[in-house]
Amino acid sequence: MRANPAPTESNPPGDIPDNQVFVAYRPTGGFTGFTVKVPEGWARTDKGGRTVFTDKLNSVTIATAHASTAPTVTSVKNTVVPQLRGQVSKFASPRVAQVTRKAGPVVLLTYQGDSAKDPVTGKVVRDAFERYAFYRQGHEVDLTLSGPVNADNVDPWRIVSDSFAWR
Repeated sequence: MRANPAPTESNPPGDIPDNQVFVAYRPTGGFTGFTVKVPEGWARTDKGGRTVFTDKLNSVTIATAHASTAPTVTSVKNTVVPQLRGQVSKFASPRVAQVTRKAGPVVLLTYQGDSAKDPVTGKVVRDAFERYAFYRQGHEVDLTLSGPVNADNVDPWRIVSDSFAWR
């Protein structure tokens, strides 16, 4: 009797592999009072107070700013959502809630939007976004995770968002 072969695994575009390794990121310029784990081997771009890690169709964006008050569900709905509506192509489905991560309470904004057109293929991908607003002592760190809608990135995004820690 022959053993049945294992089924071929089919991952949707943008699915981060289960064996992805994560490494600690510690900013060296600007506000440096935090660490967060990011996927190892992803390309890194720094511009002003923003650092972006990308690989294929996914990204992790870390933006820091001085803030006199902590973000709230209401402030994100009234300020951030309208800004993103003007910046993100086909911005849709915004939901704002207070959630808890290992670093404590945080405001989470989830939404969808279209990616920029790929310069080679001309394709546009529908992306899902999770934007976490962490706040402590006058500093806000916004951690935005994005990847194609329907990619199974729940576990990797949980690893990243739960790894955020103040120093």
